Amino acid sequence: MTDPRPSRSTARPAEAAPPSACSAHELTGWRRYLTTPLAISRIVLLLGLITLGSAASPTLHDRLRALAHLVPGAVPAAATTADLAVATVLIVVSRAVRRGKRRAWALCVVLVSLSMVFDLAKGLDVEEAAFAAFLLALLVLGRRHFTARPDPRSTGRVLTVLLAGPVVATLLGTLWLSVDRYGQAPGTTLGERFREAGHGLLGLPGPIRWTSERADDASAIALAVLGLAVLLVLLLALMMPADGPHPLTDEEDAQVRGLLARHGARDSLGYFATRRDRCLLALPTGRAAVSYRVLGTVSLAAGDPLGEPDCWPDAIAAWLEECESYGWSPAVLGAGEAAAEAYRRAGLDALEIGDEAVLDTAGFSLEGRAMRGVRQAVTRCQRAGLSATCARVRDLDDAQRREILDSAEAWREGAERGFSMALDRVADLGDPEAVVVCARDADGVLHGVLGLVPWGPDGLSLDLMRRRRDSANGIVELLVATLALEAGALGVRRVSLNFAVFRGVFARGDRVGAGPVLRLWCAVLRWASRYWQIESLYRSNAKYHPEWSPRFLCFRRATDLPRILTAALRAEGFLVLPSPSLRLPGARRPVTEGTSVDA
Repeated sequence: MTDPRPSRSTARPAEAAPPSACSAHELTGWRRYLTTPLAISRIVLLLGLITLGSAASPTLHDRLRALAHLVPGAVPAAATTADLAVATVLIVVSRAVRRGKRRAWALCVVLVSLSMVFDLAKGLDVEEAAFAAFLLALLVLGRRHFTARPDPRSTGRVLTVLLAGPVVATLLGTLWLSVDRYGQAPGTTLGERFREAGHGLLGLPGPIRWTSERADDASAIALAVLGLAVLLVLLLALMMPADGPHPLTDEEDAQVRGLLARHGARDSLGYFATRRDRCLLALPTGRAAVSYRVLGTVSLAAGDPLGEPDCWPDAIAAWLEECESYGWSPAVLGAGEAAAEAYRRAGLDALEIGDEAVLDTAGFSLEGRAMRGVRQAVTRCQRAGLSATCARVRDLDDAQRREILDSAEAWREGAERGFSMALDRVADLGDPEAVVVCARDADGVLHGVLGLVPWGPDGLSLDLMRRRRDSANGIVELLVATLALEAGALGVRRVSLNFAVFRGVFARGDRVGAGPVLRLWCAVLRWASRYWQIESLYRSNAKYHPEWSPRFLCFRRATDLPRILTAALRAEGFLVLPSPSLRLPGARRPVTEGTSVDA
């Protein structure tokens, strides 16, 4: 007979894990976190700051006396100078460590090892040396996480520092030796000071005869620090990314245009992938690709992936793999709803940042009360003697294209702008299907220009909007209305107008029953609209009563958003960073940042 009592294994209630097991699990979790690039980068930065403070603070007298019996008197001063240089480099390299760079890891291992030696040699700073030893152990344990390849480098920037750095440092050293002549033998010439500065940068004795050993040591240390500064600047140039592997090649341009010919109707921003400052990562099959640009440590894609939607996941995966291999932060600016979902499935998060205004030209009319404002603006321009015409770029002659190009450049205000929704050229024969809408007065003088790029076989996407500063009020309405009314003759059924940032906030913030958070957010955006075209851009599009299509910003981590925002502002031309470099003979002229879309 079977025993009805349950077995011991099933009768005994589940017991909690013993405290020792929990502690071991917690320790394993902490160890796993402390060996990640993010944690190690923070510890590297902390060590650099601690070392700077330690080198700048006076050494304890009893330790200094004990050290004097072990090493020569000049060693602590030299170790302090070297430790300052190591600390500075650690602070600089911590950013590359965070990105999981192989070379940054190797450099940190060397620098942290040297820091331990210098901490002991400059004043028996056992605490700092122990902290450096702890960091060295973490670096060794976390080696497997540092696999990112080096970024493409800017050869011109590196050559500039390599050639100009020693010259500038030698001149500064000569100037200092000429101003502070304490301890120099009488009759020291300017040439001797120049050679002394050059030798001192390398840590070598120069031709100057010194009357004081103290002055000799001070000069040697100061010039050595100056040489280390040149080395640090060179290191910064070597570690600074060159903003992308390469501009768009002719072969990649042909790939983009082939994908647009087959699938260009899906995304109104697809044609902007032909910008010359973008890169292309295409699948070996050629059925899909991602168009992007690298700015700093951010790989910024724009719009939807190109090609067949079924192949988008493979193209996105290849792009993310490249980002991972270089330690770049992936981001997508202006993705459509379907693309945002594809990026979300690939592991990115999506944030709605606004809406794109899409005008259905088949139902467009100036009649009716809703179009009263647009109708009055058009009538006002017509009474002023202005009229507008539409034409494909292929139908314009050289003189007309030159006039449009020169006028658009003359009317541009501020820096070139545009990346995700603008080309880097105007009325170019390379874009034969692009459309130009021109407004002229009775004498044929050009007053305003609209430039639009193809959006599949029956659509256009706004690229350029420029007008004379003294043109009649309402000329933009005249250009848009003329385009919409004559779209049928061009075979155009839909037109993508400007992008309205946070349109939903303005649209819902004025409604009855809007909550306090929404009203506050709306008030903040209205305040910001005093300085940037936010609300005015939404209002200028809304009066045409378009359909609104949401656009998204995709990113991996919320902590990446500051870098992504900076990269997006740089790409769109709102933030211009100085980038001095040496232009070599025969080097390619840099591509302009883009084309303005000012209303």
